[in-house]
Amino acid sequence: MKTLKPLGKLIAIGGNEDKGTYSSARVRKKYYLNFFELGILKRVVTESGKTDPRIEVVTTASMIPEEVGEIYRSSFAMLNCRNVGVMDIRTPEDARQPEYLERLQACDLIMFSGGNQSRLKEMFGESEFLDRLTTRYQSEPNFVMAGTSAGAMAMSHNMIRGGSVPDALLKGAVKMGHGLNLLSNVVIDTHFVKRGRFGRLIEAVSLHPKLIGIGLGEDTGILITDGNLIETIGSNLVIIMDGNNIRHNNAPAAKKGTTLSVEHMTMHVLAKGNVYDMQQRQFYVDRATHDAAVTAATEISASPAATPPPALS
Repeated sequence: MKTLKPLGKLIAIGGNEDKGTYSSARVRKKYYLNFFELGILKRVVTESGKTDPRIEVVTTASMIPEEVGEIYRSSFAMLNCRNVGVMDIRTPEDARQPEYLERLQACDLIMFSGGNQSRLKEMFGESEFLDRLTTRYQSEPNFVMAGTSAGAMAMSHNMIRGGSVPDALLKGAVKMGHGLNLLSNVVIDTHFVKRGRFGRLIEAVSLHPKLIGIGLGEDTGILITDGNLIETIGSNLVIIMDGNNIRHNNAPAAKKGTTLSVEHMTMHVLAKGNVYDMQQRQFYVDRATHDAAVTAATEISASPAATPPPALS
C-alpha cells in the first residue's frame, strides 16, 4: 500500500541526455567537462548517496537493447561507476525471473531507457517486479528510480502513448493509456521543446484537469522528492501545464478532429534549479526559496493565536 509521502527519489529525463559521447573532437571539447560536472547522469548517481552505487539499466522499452545497454555501461563507467548491470527484459515472463527480482532488490539505482513506453506497461504491469519497485520507491530514502524518454513517460498512471504533432490542439491528437503508476498526479511528455509537443500536453491536461502536465526538454529532467517537489536539472527547459483553474473546456465532450477551446490553462517555464511544488501548485526560483516559504508558513500556523482583549464591563 502506498504511503502519503514516498521516501525515494524519481528522476524523469526528457531524452537525449548527455552520455559523454560526441560526434567530433570539437563538440567533445565543448561539452565533455559538463558531462562530469553538470550532467544529468552525474546527478542521478549523486542522488543515490554513493560514489559507486549498484546500478541496473532496464532496456525493455528499446528495440536495440544491447546497444543501449552498452552505451549506459560506458557512460556510467566514465563517472567511475563500475557496478552496472543491464536487465534485458523482453517478455512478461522475463520480468518474473528470480534473478531480475533479486537484482532489483539489491540495486541502489535503477534506470529505464527510452523506446516505447507502452512496452513498459505491457512487460511490468501487475507484476511482482513493479510491486517491489513501488515498495522500494515508497519506503527507502536513498533509492533512485530514473527514466529517460519512454522511461520517464511511463512513471505516471495516466500516460501519453503517442500523438500527432501536426494535429496539435485538435481533439484526438494525443493517445492516452496507463503507465506504471509511480506518480498519480501528473502526465509527462518528453523531447518536448525540440519536437513541439505543446499541443498534445495541453490536450492531455484538458482531458484530465486535475493532473499536472510536465513537458521535459532534451538533456533536461526533474528530480521529484517527497512525491511532490520538482527540481529542474540539466541544460534545457521544463514546461508545467496546470489545468486546476481551467474554466471553459470543450476537450471532454468535443468530437475527434474538433479544435480545442480551453480557458485559463496555466503554464510555467522552469530552467535549471527552479522548483515547482505540485501540492501547492506553486513556482519557486530555487529550493532555498521554497524551503524558506515552507518554514515561514509552518511558523505562522504553529504560533499561538493572539489573546483577545478583555471584554468591557
